[in-house]
Amino acid sequence: FTWHPERQPYGPVAVVVSIEEQRVHVYRNGVRIAVSTCSTGKPGHGTPTGVFVVLQKDRDHRSSTYNNAPMPNMNRLTWDGIALHAGNLPGYPASHGCVRLTNWDAAELARLVSKGVTVEFID
Repeated sequence: FTWHPERQPYGPVAVVVSIEEQRVHVYRNGVRIAVSTCSTGKPGHGTPTGVFVVLQKDRDHRSSTYNNAPMPNMNRLTWDGIALHAGNLPGYPASHGCVRLTNWDAAELARLVSKGVTVEFID
């Protein structure tokens, strides 16, 4: 969608996921440097709201719950299955609670964030 990390090349990174907008906003040192489309949890498998931190990163992750489904550039937020990762973006909430990004956006986000980065999910 739009990535401009040069707007603020240094400082802490924070990510805000708007479930209503189906957008991921990335900030560095308080300056928004990226906005991307996403797909959050579908009805019955909603994406939880709240503040999380990146617990684990895995470039080549596969789901242990959903038939070994590929989840490239995964940034784990909970130990029970909520993460940011690459996947199909149909234009509406369609995941099992995770936040899906395009392959390119997930790769860019994986380069920017490290373990411990704050991720906030809002309605």
